[in-house]
Amino acid sequence: MTATQSSLRSHSMELLMAYHQNPSVATRNHLVRLNAGLVRKIAHRVSHQCAEPYEDLEQIGYLGLIRAIERFNPAQGCAFSSFAVPYIRGEMLHFLRDRGSTVKVPRRWQDLQKEGQRVRLELAKESGRQPMDSEIAEELGIDVQEWREIRLAVRNRLPLSLDATVQQLDSSITLGETLPDSRYQAMQRLEEDRQQLQRALNQLEDKTRAAIEFVFFSDLSRKEVAERIGVSPMTVTRRIQRGLEQMVSFLQLQTIQTDS
Repeated sequence: MTATQSSLRSHSMELLMAYHQNPSVATRNHLVRLNAGLVRKIAHRVSHQCAEPYEDLEQIGYLGLIRAIERFNPAQGCAFSSFAVPYIRGEMLHFLRDRGSTVKVPRRWQDLQKEGQRVRLELAKESGRQPMDSEIAEELGIDVQEWREIRLAVRNRLPLSLDATVQQLDSSITLGETLPDSRYQAMQRLEEDRQQLQRALNQLEDKTRAAIEFVFFSDLSRKEVAERIGVSPMTVTRRIQRGLEQMVSFLQLQTIQTDS
């Protein structure tokens, strides 16, 4: 991580703390600008899984980011990015659900599917039977395999009921019962983030760690912290800045080691 990235993350954390203590539109908008990259990254991923334009997903994602900023509590001890991702992605998925299908089907296939439906009706009327896939594909001027792929893709756009039965060996359960508990997963991620944050705090010098805990977790002013640990308010500010940079570096190193 570069010094600039470390400074930006420290600045973002201080702004989140300030917003939590005294919410303002100016601070919130500043936080939105600082975390815009997170929204763009998620919108880019989701856009490859649906037919909606990237720009629309990005705009919807900002609503989720604002909601995350308003609900984030620094005292919970988790990284803001981990907290914000479910809100941003959730807002996009709600948008997609309201708009309909979330499976991306090429425009050409959509047009061929509509034309194929018309051809099917005409052939059935002429022959008095349901036409075969090969006959429809021939009328459309495409390979029969492509026609079957078109039919499958369009069919997969239709939403499945969570009450649909799924067979598992000698028993059956509903599709809804196979889905993971998102609330439990979110709590599990928060606990993992909290433990990682605590490990990063433990790496700091005692007075630096105390300054961060007093300001971010106990809501004390820098003047009150200075009196408690026996330094000047300016020194408290410097210790917090340096401590946050050290924590970000430690967490970044842990992420790299985990991904290796």
